Amino acid sequence: MSTPVIVRPITPGDSAAWRPLWNGYNAFYGRHGETALPDEITQVTWSRFFDEAEPVHALVAEHEGRLLGLAHYLFHRSTIQIGPSCYLQDLFTVEQARGKGVGRALIQAVYGRAHAAGAPRVYWQTHHTNATAMRLYDQVAEQSGFVVYRKLL
Repeated sequence: MSTPVIVRPITPGDSAAWRPLWNGYNAFYGRHGETALPDEITQVTWSRFFDEAEPVHALVAEHEGRLLGLAHYLFHRSTIQIGPSCYLQDLFTVEQARGKGVGRALIQAVYGRAHAAGAPRVYWQTHHTNATAMRLYDQVAEQSGFVVYRKLL
């Protein structure tokens, strides 16, 4: 990319450009067609980005007026530290932007926001089959060794 990628907070005017990124992220993880998220979840997620009382935030990566990626992150309390933890919940770049520094720029921007908020760590998870992303993650963070368990209720 001849001009730099700009990482910035999402704005209400980004809705139409954000939606394909969000849909692409969800499709990557198998949430499409019959298993797609209900539209209500998307609408509530979108509204949380602009609610001062919510701990959920969004950044987008833009290049020459086109959104190439997103990062959604949130802050929460922890029992093992005083400052908040920052959870990078969603990270996605369009396929054409992969390997060109967009994901790295989004992660670095989340690191900056976390540092400014007094969070001593940023963490995230990915599926073990996401080898392409894990090549980047291995360069910018370390694996914790923890295994995630969940129970849907």
